[in-house]
Amino acid sequence: MKFPYPGTLTALQYFTSAAGVLLCGRLKLIEHDPLNLLTIWRFLPAAIILYLSLFTNSELLLHSNVDTLIVFRSAVPVFVAVGETLFLNQHWPSFKTWISLVTIFGGSFLYVLTDYQFTITTCSWAVAYLVSMSIDLVYIKHVVTTIGLNTWGLVLYNNLEALLLFPLELFIMGELHKLRHEITDEPDWYSFSVVLPVGLSCLFGLSISFFNFSCRQGISATGFMVLGIVNKLLTAIINLVIWDKH
Repeated sequence: MKFPYPGTLTALQYFTSAAGVLLCGRLKLIEHDPLNLLTIWRFLPAAIILYLSLFTNSELLLHSNVDTLIVFRSAVPVFVAVGETLFLNQHWPSFKTWISLVTIFGGSFLYVLTDYQFTITTCSWAVAYLVSMSIDLVYIKHVVTTIGLNTWGLVLYNNLEALLLFPLELFIMGELHKLRHEITDEPDWYSFSVVLPVGLSCLFGLSISFFNFSCRQGISATGFMVLGIVNKLLTAIINLVIWDKH
């Protein structure tokens, strides 16, 4: 792995998204809500939760493969459906919907039993990912429908506040020490083969962030999660073709 720094990569994506919104707003290409301290404070819990879900996503990828991430992501709708019903006053899913969700969850469980690379560390990050994603989807659905920000405003507040949390992660996870060591000892970290994919991931992160909040505003949390799973099918196919961890 050429850039094994999930926290730093996530922070770069946050910076690109926040800076991109501010720049495009200054150039009058888009309209976003202005920054103010009260809204920043109100949005802070959502930013923390989303940051944790993306961080556990990155850590799970670091300790497993893309297939494992997709499998556990497929189990999240079961918990989100329960959370939406209990906390967002949604109706319970229909019987057919429950059968579909449980089938997905059962497939995830069978995958864990047959994956030879599934370790205790992977399991720990997978559980953390399940919990953080489930809370993220339910709580942020509540926020985007009540806080009164437009889509670009949501992108700006979320990415800016999550970026401010990055130094705390460096301290807790020890990534700063690792960065200092490898930047000195391995000069190829800024080579084209590293900078290009990292840069592209940041640009895609901005577009994903926009469509992320657009969908969260328009559909249910469970529907958003299922849509995400469908979008991952192509990722799984590509991964089967180009990656050797199977």
